[in-house]
Amino acid sequence: MINQKVSVHAIINPISGVGSKRAIPRMIENICSRNDHALTISFTEYAGHASVLTQAALDAGADYIIAVGGDGTVNEIARAMLHSRAILGIVPKGSGNGLARELHIPMDSKKALEVILKGNVTTIDCCSANQRVFFCTCGVGFDAAVSQKFAAEKRRGSITYIKNTIEEYLSYRPQPYELLVDNQTIKEKAFLVACGNASQYGNNAFIAPHANIQDGMMDLTILSPFTPLDIAPLAIQLFTKQIDRNSKIKTLKAKQVRIIRQQDGVMHLDGEPVMADAVIDIHVIPAALKVFTPEVITFSKEVHNFFEEVTRFFDKRLPYIFK
Repeated sequence: MINQKVSVHAIINPISGVGSKRAIPRMIENICSRNDHALTISFTEYAGHASVLTQAALDAGADYIIAVGGDGTVNEIARAMLHSRAILGIVPKGSGNGLARELHIPMDSKKALEVILKGNVTTIDCCSANQRVFFCTCGVGFDAAVSQKFAAEKRRGSITYIKNTIEEYLSYRPQPYELLVDNQTIKEKAFLVACGNASQYGNNAFIAPHANIQDGMMDLTILSPFTPLDIAPLAIQLFTKQIDRNSKIKTLKAKQVRIIRQQDGVMHLDGEPVMADAVIDIHVIPAALKVFTPEVITFSKEVHNFFEEVTRFFDKRLPYIFK
């Protein structure tokens, strides 16, 4: 953060995700005091309030807006900041923290604030699905059904999410889709269709491992119907950035996608379920948002090779384990 008089607005969701946020206001105050920055701190009180507070901060001339909360809070704030001159800082305090993880922002609050202090700014794309903005992924099918189920839970966290995923898998049936991908038409019966502006859902679950949040394109992932024997390889590949190697997966890059399904239903935007029409039009909005980020972190070749070996191990042995 450049040592000059700037206006900082911190917007905190006191009930998002997991973990206490009690110490965060004081941490932000100390940083701003040391750097002679004007600071305003606001707390969200209802769904959608973060966007209202963000617009008020922009109207007041905010230079930096710090989002403290989960994916829902971060997205509300980021959507209101599109194409503004203000820079977003993220202190991730949610269950999945998809955008923060994609941008390599630390999960530790103190370290996340240090990222803002360093002042490295990255400009990223976003996408729009039927005029609704998302930053990481949107999807229809199984993942949207799980997000709807998860949103109704009182308890959050990985255990709850896994429980909901298993329960939904036992009853979910693949659906037919017609997909218009730029100039190509695809008809598929699919378990899910996901559009990735970024590579992951959150929690380092990489549904679109080659997606680039700055390339002006989205990565479309289509998961065909699969059997219980396919679950373990798919899960391993999802968390090791190799799901596109699975024979049940089709991937394409596009600037525009139209999803046509049989009826209206739920879709998810960065894990948040919303009701949508049977026809969903999705397109990329390039260079839409400025965000504080650390220097880019990449996996070493050794770690990548380890993941490859683990995947190959299970691919070869699971059919015999489940005989």
